[in-house]
Amino acid sequence: MKNLLEILFVSTRLGLTSFGGPVAHLGYFHEEYIRRRKWMDEKTYADLVALCQFLPGPASSQVGIGIGVMRAGVLGGIVSFLGFTLPSVIALIVFALILQGLDVGSAGWIHGLKLVAVAVVAHAILGMAQRLTPDLPRKSLALFALVGTLLWQTAFTQVGVILIAAILGFVLFKNQTDSETTNLQFPISRRFAAICLTLFFGLLIVLPILREVTSLEWIAMFDSFYRSGSLVFGGGHVVLPLLEREFVPTGWLSEEAFLAGYGAAQAVPGPLFTFAAYLGAVMNGWQGGLLATVAIFLPAFLLILGTLPFWDSLRRNPKIKGALMGVNAAVVGILISAFYYPIWTSTVFAPIDFTVAAVLFSMLVYWKLPPWIVVVTGAIMSTVISLF
Repeated sequence: MKNLLEILFVSTRLGLTSFGGPVAHLGYFHEEYIRRRKWMDEKTYADLVALCQFLPGPASSQVGIGIGVMRAGVLGGIVSFLGFTLPSVIALIVFALILQGLDVGSAGWIHGLKLVAVAVVAHAILGMAQRLTPDLPRKSLALFALVGTLLWQTAFTQVGVILIAAILGFVLFKNQTDSETTNLQFPISRRFAAICLTLFFGLLIVLPILREVTSLEWIAMFDSFYRSGSLVFGGGHVVLPLLEREFVPTGWLSEEAFLAGYGAAQAVPGPLFTFAAYLGAVMNGWQGGLLATVAIFLPAFLLILGTLPFWDSLRRNPKIKGALMGVNAAVVGILISAFYYPIWTSTVFAPIDFTVAAVLFSMLVYWKLPPWIVVVTGAIMSTVISLF
């Protein structure tokens, strides 16, 4: 019970302060769970991130669920998910019901939160690069991942890069031994994991059939959100066109309402997948918002619970360790790529932006201030600057 309360407290604080998208979230997780609380080592965290990059769905949310599961079982994963996700779900449902016409995208404090994300991601990249790319071959793999994901920005490039890095890692490092061993006990049986995977694929097949043979609106909604959450590689921004295609042409909501919600989604912390809560609330009130949230995140839950036990045995297999070394190096390159685009290119426009980001980075890295203080400082600094 103590562990569950601790997970709820920490994940809720992250859910209230984690701005900047999935890559920034991984930086916040790294700072809080790995550096400060040491709930797992760097290598295990990198392995978990690599697994979630393989899976469709919101990678940062899956990493958070995985950390909760390792800490306190399935209930820990649920509590971690709720803490990280509910703040933005509630905020977006409120936006949908009350503040649809508010132009939050142009507010000065929003830009400050983006600059906070620059500092957080830069810090995470430095720490992971030192640990995961110590030699020339792995630095080269990181460069390959950086170049590949920057020049070919498609939904499947990231998965392809990771697969190639795994093959190259297997070839390059198959004769190396890893002196660092981590014995993790996943409190999930393989039988339970198999049930989760069966349920994931079963719903993917059954829901469209139920939608066709019934005229129930909530089944149609659940199917659209579940399918969108099941087929997305690359994070929250990739799911937006899928959701738009599902709901705007069919007349469930207008293009203007969709874009207003997207602006609101940029203004709240937490995973961008919670944009579904806004869409559901616009279509069917707060009940629709909760239904949409469950539907779009359910695939991520089933996949991470279904793969963790098998992943643990694989990652400790000597034949697989070389491949994981390659994958971990590629993850560093992918993080650098995402740091440049879209985080840097959509945030740092002028010397004053770089100045604020440098101050925030120093507060986080050198002065060791808590992330929430850095978040508040970034918002205040940008609000003041926007007044001049």
